[in-house]
This record gives sequence, structure tokens and C-alpha cells, in this order.
Amino acid sequence: MQKRFVSIWFRHLLADWFTLRRPELKTVPFIIVEPSGGRILVVAANYLAEKQGITAGMAAADAKAIVPSLKVIDHLPGQNAKLLKALGEWCIRYTPLVAIDLPDGLILDVSGCPHLWGGERAYLGNIIRVLRSKGYDARGAMADTAGAAWAVARFAKKDPIVEPGKQTEALLTLPPAALRLDDIVIERLTKLGFYSIQGFMGIGRSVLRRRFGPELLLRLNQALGMEDEHLELLEPVIPYHERLPCLEPIRTVTGIEIAIRQLLELLCHRLQKDGMGLRTAILKCYRVDGQVLQVSIGTGLPSHYTNHLFKLFELKIPTIEPGLGIELFTLDAPKVEEVEPGQEALWGGNECSLEDNRLAELLDKLSNKIGAAAIKRYLPQEHHWPERSIKIATSLTEKPTTVWRTAQPRPSLILPRPEPIEVMVKTPDYPPKFFIYKGQKHNVIKSDGPERIEHEWWIEEGEHRDYYYVEDNQGQRYWLFRLGHYDNDKNRQWFLHGFFA
Repeated sequence: MQKRFVSIWFRHLLADWFTLRRPELKTVPFIIVEPSGGRILVVAANYLAEKQGITAGMAAADAKAIVPSLKVIDHLPGQNAKLLKALGEWCIRYTPLVAIDLPDGLILDVSGCPHLWGGERAYLGNIIRVLRSKGYDARGAMADTAGAAWAVARFAKKDPIVEPGKQTEALLTLPPAALRLDDIVIERLTKLGFYSIQGFMGIGRSVLRRRFGPELLLRLNQALGMEDEHLELLEPVIPYHERLPCLEPIRTVTGIEIAIRQLLELLCHRLQKDGMGLRTAILKCYRVDGQVLQVSIGTGLPSHYTNHLFKLFELKIPTIEPGLGIELFTLDAPKVEEVEPGQEALWGGNECSLEDNRLAELLDKLSNKIGAAAIKRYLPQEHHWPERSIKIATSLTEKPTTVWRTAQPRPSLILPRPEPIEVMVKTPDYPPKFFIYKGQKHNVIKSDGPERIEHEWWIEEGEHRDYYYVEDNQGQRYWLFRLGHYDNDKNRQWFLHGFFA
């Protein structure tokens, strides 16, 4: 694929930001300053101040001497990076590959994107037009390399679109500063009479390196496409990512459903080819008013079946408010796992098990509708204490490390902590005649036990428990225990620990 880059230059980034928040500054020349080396220097100036000869790097006192009515605003450290990050995130609707270009620009890797917007000219024009409509004085250019796009955006006065393979011709007439060089190198080139790149481009590389250092060659080669340039992307590239820009803003549920299904078909096709399945997916909806809506789904087993995943997203669609319309949909799968080869053989089987995809799909629907926390799967553990003898499984594929103990009955609901009760026992070491739980008296008519469960002395010291299975006169069954041996000289505490179905 032909590589194409867009450079966006915000000529008055800080000034525009202050003007947007303080509209009264729109007609006032002002500068943004910060202390440096014992002096107060101009960091940025708005357009009205620049017209009167004030530039960045000038002493604030000199600027005030030129324009006595100049308004002075203190610089907020780090504001450039913060602003560019926000603008870069907004630009992700045009391409997922966006890098911050401090102090006042962005670099976009737009390879394979412009045709979705009707061509390169319409694509670049749309970006710049919308940024300007938001109040930012933006300029942009497109070229085969980030360096050439950067140079044309800032120094060219003609066509901002550099045709593929034409970056050399586009750079020839531009000044050396268009190569993103240090001021020292630029000054040295200017002193030697190199006022344009054309003047030194034909000089031997060894001579240029010896006279001006390696930076000049690096920047020249990067701009010409002879050396790759690494971009620090704003967001890491997610391997499984799909985009769907819309020619017209989407405002209906039907339109959103069609968009989701198209994205899932693209994503699932890639997953199936790679033998992978989706565990987590994030859908982002970019609205025309700048708002970004986001919904996500999760699966218990890796899946690359479009219909199943669409049904999970279908539950989330009512939460998507299109507002004035959605102009871009993106679908990311940040978490994927390999699909077991044997999974296809089980598809459509008659027996239901944890490996049955139908059960996994049902659990996915329930967890995405009522919340994953509402569904739990338990596994046995090697512990004596009942509350420690089970644990919550982390996934459907997690295997038990021991077998379930079925020699003695266990209640269908075990309290995480035994709750103390008051009892009346007529005979020592017998179950209670009645007990009081939460202020309600329960008369015991049937009982069985005791079942002694010893304390786990290797974890903590304590006494054993004697458990009884009891049924009250209402037909409700409980699991009670007494802590420690029965003793006439000491009252033993009783507890309720579970309920039978």
C-alpha cells in the first residue's frame, strides 16, 4: 500500500485556545509568556500581535514597547501537549494512526484512508475545514513522507497535496528550516548561502555530514523517503480494529445495527483466518457534534461468530444516543484468544456441557444484559471449612483442582460468614429444640447430625464445628452448627450457615 501522511500545523495553537475560552480576546492583541533565564519571554502571540511584529522568543518587555496596549497572559506549562493530545484524539475519526508533533502540530498516517472520503483533496479539505470551524487556525499538507508533508504544510504556498513520488520536487524551493533542523544548523546553512534545499541537495552525503552533522542527512533522507521515520502514535495500534466511516450521519437504530453487523463481519473474518476468537470488543461511535459514545461486550469463550456477537451488541444499542448523527464507527477487539480446534466438532451437539457453545452463548447474553457479576461458577477447593471449600471460577475453561465432595449433603446456599443465632437445647449434644434467627423463632421438628468438621489448624487456631441439618414447622431446612464441645460450665455459640432448597 502506498504510504501517505498528513501534517497539520496549528499556527496559533495556544492563542486560539485562549480566544475560544475568552471571546473578549478576539479583538485584542495578546501574548503568552513564561519566565526563562531571568527574563520573561514570549511563548506565543495571537494573529493581531504578530501583525505588529511580535514573535515567539521575543522578550515580553520588548513586545510591550512595540505595543503598549498588549495584553499579557501567563503560559500554562504542558498546555501544548495537552491540547495536541485532545486534537489528536479527535482526529482518530479520520485515521487510527495519529502522532503528536510538538510544539504545534500533528502527524497522521492516512495510508488507505482518503478514498473513503472521496479522495485525498476532499479528505484533507474536510479535516482542515472542520478544525477551522472549531476555532483553530490550521494548515495541512499530504505527501508520501511525514517530513515532506511537514515542510509543505508550513512553508509551501501552493498545492498542499504532493503527488505520490513527487516529494523531491516539492522540497527543492523550500528553505532549510523546512527539514525540521536545529537553529544552529539552519544558521550555518544560511551563512553559507544555502537559502533553499535545492542549494545543497546535490552535494555529496559525506560532505554534508562532515560540514553540518548527521542530523541534516537524517532529516533530508526522511523527507525524501529514503529512511523510515518512527511515529509515537497517540494510541497503540490494536491488531483487530475495524472502521466504518459513513457518507451521511447515522441517526436510526436500523442504521446502527447495519453498521455493527458490517464491522463484525469484517472482524470475524479476520479472526477466523487467524484461528482466534473474540473475548472483549469495544464499539465507538463518533458523533458529528464531537461526542464519542462507547459500548463494550465480553464473551465467556473466544468466539468469531458474527450472529452471536451481534446479539450481544444488540442489547447495548438502546444505550447509544446518535444525537445529530454518527459519522464514524470503530470496532476494536483488545482481548482475543485462540479458538480450540475441537470447538467446531461440538457445535450443534445434543449434550449440554461447559464446552457446549450454546451454553457459552446463553451465559454471554445473560452477563451482557444483567452484568457479569450476577453470574458465578464455583469450583471445589481443598479446605475443611465450608466457606473456604469453594471458589469462584474465573472463566468457563478453568478446570477444578479437586473433586466435589458428595458424601454429606450441603445446602444450596451457604452464607459467606456464619450468622450467630439463639437456641434452646433440651439435651446436651443434641440439635436445638428451636432457634431464633433475625428475631424470628423457628421450631425444629426434624433434625440430623452432627457432622463434625475440624478446624484448619495450619491456617489459624480454633475449635471444631458440629453441624446439624434441621427442618422447622414451616418445612424450611437449615444448616446449623455449634462451635466447640458442649460444656456445662460454658455457653457455646450457635450459628446458621446455610439454607437447603
